[in-house]
Amino acid sequence: MIVLGLTGNIGCGKSSVSNIFIQNGIDVVDADIEARRIFDDKDLLNKVFSTFGDSIKNEDGSLNRKALGNIVFNDDEKLIELNNLTHPQIKKNILSQVSKYKEQGKKIVVIDAALLIEDDYLPYIDKLVLITCREDIQIERIKNRDNCTEKEAVSRINSQMSQSEKSKFADYIIDNSNSFEELQKRVLEFIEILQGE
Repeated sequence: MIVLGLTGNIGCGKSSVSNIFIQNGIDVVDADIEARRIFDDKDLLNKVFSTFGDSIKNEDGSLNRKALGNIVFNDDEKLIELNNLTHPQIKKNILSQVSKYKEQGKKIVVIDAALLIEDDYLPYIDKLVLITCREDIQIERIKNRDNCTEKEAVSRINSQMSQSEKSKFADYIIDNSNSFEELQKRVLEFIEILQGE
């Protein structure tokens, strides 16, 4: 089984690539989905509340993700604190899912994670695919998707490892600065290469 790591910075189109994989019958383990699921664990949720305060709690006692995001994307130390609380559990869940796919005899499985390199998933993958795009396009996409200002978009970009740094680890780089059709064409070509291996 080939375990493929899929990463890319915010606004580069990693999720679009992930969806193309899924539409072509390739199983994807999505770190964002796992990151949301872990808050079903009340103990972990309470640790997050006690660390970051009641301002991130909705009236119904659930997590206000936007409020938490505003705190951690503007303070590197707070982001590290949150990651230290959540990432070990997320990683455990992801690797457990990969094992299940292996037992099912799957040929290819994708781990889709923005922080794949930073969170030390490299030992668990065979190949790393990096999705990149031009920064001006990245900023526009974040502004449109998250309904935020340019300053907020830039602060989110700057909270991540740079694209040029990530490219040093990548086996394949897919540039997503153009149309969705162009992206789809490149990903389908890539899938053909993978299936030939």
